[in-house]
Amino acid sequence: MRTGPATETDRPADRARLRPATAADAGFLAEVLLEAFNWAQPRFTLEEILRTPSIAHYVTDWPRPGDFGVVAEDGPGRPVGAAWARTFPADDPGYGHVDPLVPELTLGVLPGHRGRGIGGALLDTLVAQAARARVDLSLSVEDGNPAVRLYAARGFVTVGREGNSDTMLLRLPGTPTDLTATTHDERPRTPTGGAHPAPSAGG
Repeated sequence: MRTGPATETDRPADRARLRPATAADAGFLAEVLLEAFNWAQPRFTLEEILRTPSIAHYVTDWPRPGDFGVVAEDGPGRPVGAAWARTFPADDPGYGHVDPLVPELTLGVLPGHRGRGIGGALLDTLVAQAARARVDLSLSVEDGNPAVRLYAARGFVTVGREGNSDTMLLRLPGTPTDLTATTHDERPRTPTGGAHPAPSAGG
């Protein structure tokens, strides 16, 4: 999946508490998904992304078997960011598709809470969850998105290119070694009919 703008710092997440994402977080994950697609500027509404199957499938029926994720909350307990991962079949790939066995990462932090280390804390926790599940992680990041620095710092490498976005992969110990990065020939369409940008909103 795509990820949103991450102006990450090296300091720990300020007053943020991390917890596993649950079924009750489905609505908030949709909000984060919107932030990820609107990382540079407002381009879509929540209603538009939820009625577009190629976008909505990142949160549809959350959680499905194999899904995992983490939510960041502020001091009063309000969710301010999330990261999650989900696999997709080859005939219904996400924007960062590498292999049906490789979950795609979505990460976002709400405006006003970025630049505090929350995105990095979410990413580190999700990577730890992936390592325990013995799976790699992939994502797609659009040109100009500062989140790419966060992913590169955590070991993600570019393995493909589609449109104006890079597909990145993080290989983890103990996972399958015969993966071949793939891209799909036709990009899903935006709610307005154009080629879709990469979703990503960190912080």
